Amino acid sequence: MEDILYTALDYYKGIEFSDFYNSSMRAAAIGMFLSLFLTNLLSFLAIKKYLFKRKFSQSKKLALMNHAPGISMITGAYNESVTIIDNVHSLLSINYHKFELVVVNDGSSDDTLDKLIKEFKLEETKYIFETIVQSSPIRGIYRSTDMAYKNLVVIDKFNGGGKADAINAGLNIAKYDYFLNIDVDCVLDFDTLLIMMDVVLNEKKRCIGVGATLRMSNSSFVNRGTMENVGVPKNILVRFQELEYIRSFVLGKMAWSYLNAVPNISGGLGLFDKEIVLKIGGYDKNSLGEDMDLVFRMVGYMQETNQPYCVRSVPRTLCWTEGPETLKILVRQRIRWSRGLFQILKKNKKVFLNPKYGRMGFIIFPYNLFFEFLSPFVEFIGIFVLIYNYFYDPVAFMNILYLIIAVISFYIGLSFSAVFLDRKVFNYYKNGFVTLGISAMAILEPFIYHPIIVYCSLKGYYDELTGKKKKWGVMTRKGFNKTN
Repeated sequence: MEDILYTALDYYKGIEFSDFYNSSMRAAAIGMFLSLFLTNLLSFLAIKKYLFKRKFSQSKKLALMNHAPGISMITGAYNESVTIIDNVHSLLSINYHKFELVVVNDGSSDDTLDKLIKEFKLEETKYIFETIVQSSPIRGIYRSTDMAYKNLVVIDKFNGGGKADAINAGLNIAKYDYFLNIDVDCVLDFDTLLIMMDVVLNEKKRCIGVGATLRMSNSSFVNRGTMENVGVPKNILVRFQELEYIRSFVLGKMAWSYLNAVPNISGGLGLFDKEIVLKIGGYDKNSLGEDMDLVFRMVGYMQETNQPYCVRSVPRTLCWTEGPETLKILVRQRIRWSRGLFQILKKNKKVFLNPKYGRMGFIIFPYNLFFEFLSPFVEFIGIFVLIYNYFYDPVAFMNILYLIIAVISFYIGLSFSAVFLDRKVFNYYKNGFVTLGISAMAILEPFIYHPIIVYCSLKGYYDELTGKKKKWGVMTRKGFNKTN
């Protein structure tokens, strides 16, 4: 009897890391293949649908309409002395009939406010407003004495610890029904507001949020806040980010847009229905992923109140942002993002597979849980399983290795398709060699850039679990390359 028992135990030990894990890896690989294939297919259909609608766009008429919906552009600025003047000029040059720009100086310790006052001829003014969402106290509100800048409002406030608090202050001042949340370092396409508002007005359901594709502005040439020439990032870290953004926005976000299940609108550029944002209490200043948290709460509110809604994404690049050029700043940024994801999943766990929350409960939350949150754990554990099988089960080792190679190859192919689809449709890279150069980063990404992202995710989860003090960190600006 003992011999039979030991034989059975030996058998199950033998299949623990071979048969079981091998079958699990197969299932995971099949799931990955299906996910990536569907993402590619749905993004293609979404882009095709978007381009078809653009043929009948009313955006040119919208630029001249007196009764067009007004838009308040709100941006926070903390120690942005290097780029603040170029950025404000860029935002003020946007092509739209009815908009205002609200710049919130979030307690800067440099000369950001002084530069704004001097460049735009600002004077402190009395301003009557209602505090609907909470923020740090406002010290003063400034308007320009020059009519050329009549739609500029500058708020000077005490530092609130992060972007969310600054945007909340701007929401209390903003006078229009829609607002555009933007990072101050961004350069926008001339027709950004027209394109995004055109999406809102052409939806049958109430469109509560619209996002768009972002790109790296590093190595691009900017003149008085206007993008003169889109350059390819020279810094290798920024090139990886460029590839990551193209794949994420052109393929990922467009696929989710097709399903009306956009999980996040980037904090760099997002158009929102102000009424809904105010009803949910504005941005959560305690969240390290305030942009994603906002979309989760907006969608949750619409589901709880049984209001038809949609959240959309635009495949065209409408915003260029300065990406981190050093490993230290990149790691700090991505750790914060991963902690933000962890916080959001904890706070919204009630929606998981809850019919009351529709797509959010059955698509958005499960995807972020299994493919975004848990995947770094799976990859990290997989390294040790691979090493174990190398020594104790060569057959399982080879099978797992083949699966890993297949998944990486398919992922590289997905990156290639994103870059070439982007070039074919929007043609930002005029030179074919440049397109190949960006695409080639996909081959290096799994071995250089992706491990960094996995580390940041795991470090972020650890920091959140251990209660490490939350830090937003400071993004050091280098400014733009300027044409003469």
